Amino acid sequence: MAEGVLSPGVNLEAFSQAIAAIQALRSSVTRVFDCLKDGMRNKETLEGREKGFVAAFQESLHSVSITLNELERLSNLVGKPSENHPLHNSGLLSLDPVQDKTPLYSQLLQAYKWSNKLQYHAGLASGLLNQQSLKRSANQMGVSAKRRPKAQPTTLVLPPQYVDDVINRIDRMFPEMSIQLSRPNGTSAMLLLDIWSKSNYQVFQKVTDHATTALLHYQLPQMPDVVVRSFMTWLRSYIKLFQAPCQRCGKFLQDGLPPTWRDFRTLEAFHDTCRQ
Repeated sequence: MAEGVLSPGVNLEAFSQAIAAIQALRSSVTRVFDCLKDGMRNKETLEGREKGFVAAFQESLHSVSITLNELERLSNLVGKPSENHPLHNSGLLSLDPVQDKTPLYSQLLQAYKWSNKLQYHAGLASGLLNQQSLKRSANQMGVSAKRRPKAQPTTLVLPPQYVDDVINRIDRMFPEMSIQLSRPNGTSAMLLLDIWSKSNYQVFQKVTDHATTALLHYQLPQMPDVVVRSFMTWLRSYIKLFQAPCQRCGKFLQDGLPPTWRDFRTLEAFHDTCRQ
């Protein structure tokens, strides 16, 4: 038997005895058919042949009956295999006599174990992600604030004219910033704001990382115009990237870099190590 075929509820000792009982039963049945095949032989008189045949036939049937009763007794001791076997009838593949040439069942077991591990680790990852929301609260920045309730995902369909008006107002609020609106796929609007291209300078790489964090922080699906305005206000605070000192240590440079972090609420400048 291939490994993994028997369920934990099977009595292996009784199972082995049951296999021996099956072999004995087959031998007994074979003797019955041999008796029928040979018929009445080796007796001089007809009466003697009949008596010898009947006696041999009865002995063979009695042996079959005893072996069958023993097999029924052992079948109750073997135990019932689990009905919720994860691979169901695929366990029959393990009985393939050419298992070495076509190891389909062993490969199926490995795939099932891998799938179970994947599902287990995915559940752990989901739990961790649910515990740590993508929204960055003010408590992480050293400022006490109440945790805002998690906003439920929603879909808003806004008129194109409304979107144009909001972007125009924001463009007038920040004249030193270049803002472009594009509609490559019809009515869906896209704000052209390049914060994804990697810079060759470490200071701007850090600013890009902070901007990505800010995109995750400023989320309010019910009021998209407020979200865009808040993010643009936060991004505008970098206009004095090389002029504003750190609000914690008071220095302009730390490890050769200016304060690259801007608080989401106060817009104050901090070094990465100072904002913790």
